[in-house]
Amino acid sequence: MQSSSTATASPKNVIVCGAGVIGVCTAYFLAQKGAHVTVVEKSAPACAASGKAGGFLALDWCDSGPLSALARRSFHLHGHLADLLSGPTAYGFRPLEALSLTVREADAPKRGPNLPAWVDGSATFAASIGTTQTTAQLHPYLFTRKILDTAVEKYGVTVVKGEVKEVRLSEGNVASGVVVDDGEVLLGDCVVLAMGPWSAKSPVISELCRISGVKVHSIVLRPQVPEAIGPQALFLNYETAEGVSMDPEVYPRPTGDVYICGPSEEVEVPDDPQQILPCKESIITLQKVAQTVSSHLGSAELKAEQACFLPTSEDGIPLIGKIPDMVGVYVATGHGCWGILNAPATGESLAELIIDGKAKNVELKPFDPARFTKASKKISDC
Repeated sequence: MQSSSTATASPKNVIVCGAGVIGVCTAYFLAQKGAHVTVVEKSAPACAASGKAGGFLALDWCDSGPLSALARRSFHLHGHLADLLSGPTAYGFRPLEALSLTVREADAPKRGPNLPAWVDGSATFAASIGTTQTTAQLHPYLFTRKILDTAVEKYGVTVVKGEVKEVRLSEGNVASGVVVDDGEVLLGDCVVLAMGPWSAKSPVISELCRISGVKVHSIVLRPQVPEAIGPQALFLNYETAEGVSMDPEVYPRPTGDVYICGPSEEVEVPDDPQQILPCKESIITLQKVAQTVSSHLGSAELKAEQACFLPTSEDGIPLIGKIPDMVGVYVATGHGCWGILNAPATGESLAELIIDGKAKNVELKPFDPARFTKASKKISDC
């Protein structure tokens, strides 16, 4: 069996299934290396988690696990891309501080130590967990669209609207394209499945590994005085008035908006991203969080109430690489909450693997889809 780092003939016609941040970054780096790339998207680019996530980036928060090298390379690439693609204002990239706060709804508003001026609620403690050297942010929807637009305008990537029904294989399980919608065949000598939790709908993936989705809720607020909100991402140890503990996150954006996420639930992923609707109770909870943390947020306009699904693999580690026993079929999914952070290095590494035969900047062995084959599972159980 070939490993995911085995070199094959460089494909020239690559079909990337999915126009979320992972698929778009993969298309960008493939096209940059000279491949002819077609992106197939059922709904719209960045219509799910890639457009509704927080956009928080961290250099070293994944250092204790297999994501370390991927995250560090990706953090570097984010800075490089921000400089390359019309400067930071293109999609709200900026370094920022990250703070851990203890907040209890039952406490009266008071000024705890080391708190930013705009955090004037009942936070009682703040600890620095990230500096402008190690943490940053971007607007995920704007980032994904900017990468895709650049890939189309500069490198000739084609975007096709349609649902991928089947990966077409020729003799020897060699990729020959995909079947879209009512039977239209798009020809290609390489296929990349990067459809987030919807990757599980493909038999190629479902027969290998279970990909599930965690539904996460968020709101976007517009404070009356946006300039009063400083560039600090807040990670809360939060206790409700009823004594329920939770871990919401607050991300002020350079656009003047403030993104807040928190409640999650395990529910079935709908067939269409447009069918994802937030739970009203979760939205009310997030509004209460906003009011408790800051008077600026309590009086802010509610611009969006939303939810999205984060794709997760069986072992919690992304799948990045070649599908076992197939030629020219690759997958990139299962990134969980770190999809925005790790998208550039995922795309770069897959492009290197597909075109050059091996990833150069990140070792992809921890993410090899072959780890879910029966033979690999037996070895790991020994």
